[in-house]
Amino acid sequence: MPDPVQPKPAPSVNRPPETVPPTPPVPLTALLAREDLALRQLAGPPAEDVVIHWVHTSEMADPYPYLLGGELLLSAGVHIPEAAGPATAYFDDYVARITAAGGAALGFGVAPVHDTVPEALVAACAAHGLPLLEVPPRTTFSGVARAVWQLMARARLAELRRVTEAQQSLAAAASRPDPVPSVLRRLAQRLSGWAVLYGPEGTEIARAGREPGGEVRGALTRLAEVVRPGDGPGERSAPASATDTVAGSHLAAYALGAGHGFVLGVAEPERAAGDHTIASAAAVLLSLLTGEQQSGTGAARSSALVRLLLGAPPEEVAPLLGDGPWTVVHARPDGDDTPEPLAASALGATLGSALVDPSGDVVRVLVPAGRAPAPLPGWTLGVSAAVAPHDWPAADTQAARALARARATRTPLLRHGSRPALADLVPSGEAAAHAEALLAPVAAHPALTETLRTWLSLHGSWDRTAVALSVHRNTVRQRIARCARLLETDLDDPDVRMELWFALRRM
Repeated sequence: MPDPVQPKPAPSVNRPPETVPPTPPVPLTALLAREDLALRQLAGPPAEDVVIHWVHTSEMADPYPYLLGGELLLSAGVHIPEAAGPATAYFDDYVARITAAGGAALGFGVAPVHDTVPEALVAACAAHGLPLLEVPPRTTFSGVARAVWQLMARARLAELRRVTEAQQSLAAAASRPDPVPSVLRRLAQRLSGWAVLYGPEGTEIARAGREPGGEVRGALTRLAEVVRPGDGPGERSAPASATDTVAGSHLAAYALGAGHGFVLGVAEPERAAGDHTIASAAAVLLSLLTGEQQSGTGAARSSALVRLLLGAPPEEVAPLLGDGPWTVVHARPDGDDTPEPLAASALGATLGSALVDPSGDVVRVLVPAGRAPAPLPGWTLGVSAAVAPHDWPAADTQAARALARARATRTPLLRHGSRPALADLVPSGEAAAHAEALLAPVAAHPALTETLRTWLSLHGSWDRTAVALSVHRNTVRQRIARCARLLETDLDDPDVRMELWFALRRM
């Protein structure tokens, strides 16, 4: 009888690098929990510490050349020579080759070749730290492989769902009045870690989550320098991202934008599948929030601005900005905070326009009429009617009034309503002359005129008018009383109110 085939020693070079499959690994505990498989672990480390990347079946005495690493290797023991026994080195060499190849576990099928798992194989797996599973006769190897693929598919679906939900959550955070802190907070929550935005000088601009220890924090700051591009000519090219592990924390740094020096840093206690994709989505959003517009569209906007300043009419400039007609949106953050420039830019991006004017406590955005604004968390919006470029000033007034009414009625979004009215039956010239004569006593006082207009639009509500104008209700009462004296009329009379309202619409 020929000598049994002895395993060859593992080569020290020319081993291909371990290939990681596109699907997330399967915990060995999940496979052991399948009652339909009835697998039983006989040796090796605890199943909680083992993951399976794929399944391979082989009856080779030396499976090393056919393994990539991470496999659950299935065998019925056909390769075991009759002379192999506890006193021989066969089982120890066989398990050593599997371990050297990076095999994750060994599944031994009981029947038809062997009635039980050889004790020498159990001992060898225990000695080399390789998990050994007993596969009962009623469980086929194809059934084990199918179970692994099913578990992988479920894990992949759960990962995709988690990533999708995280991306949607980050996008919603980017549209809030405080976009950068909101994105960092949401990212830190999704990763159960710490997120920080570094400025071009390496300082921390904003941060969120549970702060790590000083060692981890310092290591993350140094890692950010790895991806930050150099300033001068001939400087090294920096990678787009970098990772490290310090004191049990997983660190990652992402360069933002087109070389402006902003960096996103992330520290998390555990690195789960999909975390890199989630952090990359946050990096893209932060790049949009912190980067400069260096495109042809930005050049066209600059050209349009220059032409307007030099006296070109709006209808000639509008083609540089895109197709019309246009709507004007006035937005104000909930509360009394003044919107930051980054928040205004994020609002414009959400509305689909880069034509943003952060003017005081109100942000004005010029939006193509085809992109209908929707309510946004943290903002109150007033939207004008769709107009041609020469009517932009009128649309700006419409949006301002819609915003005032929206704030007074606590409505997230209010659109200017344009429909035929009785006032349109009067020739515009005659209507304007009548309005000018009727409102002449108060026309010299813009505050009185605007208060009267707002008060009438809100059906004489003192409180809502005060909210819309950001003044005290007593101020509203005083102004309305003064309007009544100057106009020498009774503002409680509905006919008077109607006539004044028609006149105010013509101003």
